[in-house]
Amino acid sequence: MAHTVLHKAETRGHANHGWLNSYHSFSFSGYYNPERMNFGALRVLNDDTVDGGMGFGKHPHDNMEIISIPLEGDLEHKDSMNNVAVIKNGDIQAMSAGTGIYHSEYNKDGEQRVKFLQIWVYPNKKNVEPRYDQITLNLEDRHNKLQQILSPDANDAGVWIHQNAWFHLGKFDKGISSEYTIKGEGNGVYVFVLNGGLKINDQLLNTRDGFGIWNTDKFNITAETDTEFLLMEVPMEF
Repeated sequence: MAHTVLHKAETRGHANHGWLNSYHSFSFSGYYNPERMNFGALRVLNDDTVDGGMGFGKHPHDNMEIISIPLEGDLEHKDSMNNVAVIKNGDIQAMSAGTGIYHSEYNKDGEQRVKFLQIWVYPNKKNVEPRYDQITLNLEDRHNKLQQILSPDANDAGVWIHQNAWFHLGKFDKGISSEYTIKGEGNGVYVFVLNGGLKINDQLLNTRDGFGIWNTDKFNITAETDTEFLLMEVPMEF
């Protein structure tokens, strides 16, 4: 029997710093909920909006896999590995913080807000050499199908991280169905709905709802409306 957990959008932690409006699916910063510390190796899922001309100053990370998925606008990234890059909708960025990095994220556009998902995954190796990866995805590859955007394998589709994890994006028209098969033994999947209505097996999800499912080999996905969603498969024990 599959195990599940439902996190409705309105139950998320919320912090509005003026320039930053952030919703937290799991405990983060000033939001603490002992029942929502993580989903397996998935530690952070922040749904962030950054005002024009604002951003995150230089700050440190270590021993964490950090994934950024822009939804709107452009975000400039700088780090202590001398990377300077702009990520925008259609891109995905992954960093292995490993032994330690500093980075900053900034919205240089004075008019347009930036919306992006900030995701942290616990690594399966500690104190690795820090690394940075960024690619531009083909948006057509997620229309009515699941587009792999992250895996444990540098030679596979998408970016890669130090964890037995796979991420997929889907953009389904109303009525489209698909089946997802768990790739890693002992893994679960956290589903995050970007917009629209979606059913996972018999559970209806709406915009910004989160739903975890594990102890199963596969599950069904059905678009109740035109919908976009993110699937994050991660180890439940790590």
